[in-house]
Amino acid sequence: MKVRGVKKTSGWSLFTVNGVVHEFVAGDQTHPQAEEIYQFWDKLLVKMKHRGYAPKTSVLLLDMEEKEKEKFLYRHSEKLAVVFGLMTTPEGTTIRIMKNLRVCEDCHAALKLISGIVNREIIVRDRNRFHCFRGGQCSCRDFW
Repeated sequence: MKVRGVKKTSGWSLFTVNGVVHEFVAGDQTHPQAEEIYQFWDKLLVKMKHRGYAPKTSVLLLDMEEKEKEKFLYRHSEKLAVVFGLMTTPEGTTIRIMKNLRVCEDCHAALKLISGIVNREIIVRDRNRFHCFRGGQCSCRDFW
């Protein structure tokens, strides 16, 4: 793969607010509000853990410590996009995200939980289908 120059497609997510498209890449630090996004995520993560969230590090096939895997999972593009959406839209507004890859199992579980915590509908269009997260459930019934 190295010789042929084959590289894995980077995951990205798009969120539009006030007519401006914001692109998020896993681990993105380049967004102008990156620091605020990560601070908001840390507060939301505390609430998620109180409700039983545990990162599914088994979805990562990387050779690294568990804590590093967790940090990597916390920075997936759809999570960053959802947090940005929560920060920049009024309460009750549906958050709509476009993603170029399939949502991973950890992000799917996290988005279900987030939808229940913030009492918002979160719609994610991934590579395969639409996921409509509402009240801690997903329209795909966990079969995607």
